[in-house]
Amino acid sequence: MLARRTALALLAAARVLPAEGFICPMDKDVKSAIAGKCPRCGMKLVANLPEPVEYRLDLRLTPSAPRVGQPALLEFKVRHPNTGQPVREFELMHERLLHIFRISADLEDFAHEHPSPRPDGSFALPIRFARAVPYRVAADFYPKGGTPQFLAKTIFPAGAPLVLPPSLSADRAAKTAANLTVELTTEPAEPVAGEETLLFFRLSPKAGVEQYLGAWGHLLMASDDLVDLAHDHPLYVDGVPPPDLRAVSPGQVQFNLIFPRKRTYRVWVQFQRAGRVNTAAFTIPVKALR
Repeated sequence: MLARRTALALLAAARVLPAEGFICPMDKDVKSAIAGKCPRCGMKLVANLPEPVEYRLDLRLTPSAPRVGQPALLEFKVRHPNTGQPVREFELMHERLLHIFRISADLEDFAHEHPSPRPDGSFALPIRFARAVPYRVAADFYPKGGTPQFLAKTIFPAGAPLVLPPSLSADRAAKTAANLTVELTTEPAEPVAGEETLLFFRLSPKAGVEQYLGAWGHLLMASDDLVDLAHDHPLYVDGVPPPDLRAVSPGQVQFNLIFPRKRTYRVWVQFQRAGRVNTAAFTIPVKALR
């Protein structure tokens, strides 16, 4: 319990810093009295961050219902929420202008991709579908003059049913990916909806673990009905707030999440070691608050 109390105390201390000064546009609990970069994700701290307003995301799939295994194209266009005009300028966010997370409706397929920007501000991503199931596509981007956005759409390859309820069982077994083994423990052991859960990922071997896209790791959370989606970054590395991004080889990376509902959630984490990206998936049942 000491580790949990210490972590929560540090988190509370970070969150009571005054709103004035500089703030990370991605991890808004990171604040500073001086300019600099976020120690958690590496993004530039900004002053006078505007109030969050949801932008509009247009997604076009060509052909509109591609067959499994055949080439297709996903095109993304962002529009201003007030004027409807296309957004042409974006801030770099984790070393890219646009991050796309593609998840199948049964939560078996996962991809973290980066479409190519076009001169008109739109983005293009060539894809091939492996199976005839619906896919949820979440776009993570930062329009210039706005705030970071995380918006989702659903796409259907040819023959995909309208719904595909998954059947998920708890899975916290250690995962061995490209060149890294990832183990998960949580506090509490049985997460509760609406309360903070600490997720500890132990990495082995730790030698060679390095930043991936400007952070010590990336996490995507999805509920079994694909209603709840979240993209997050480590809150602590080896038990302390993330060090300078030039540091190397953490053995444990901690994320803090609040699961919003009583559901079963799948969590994908990505870590880089010796130039190779490792993706591991865990399935976590969340119980209701009594």
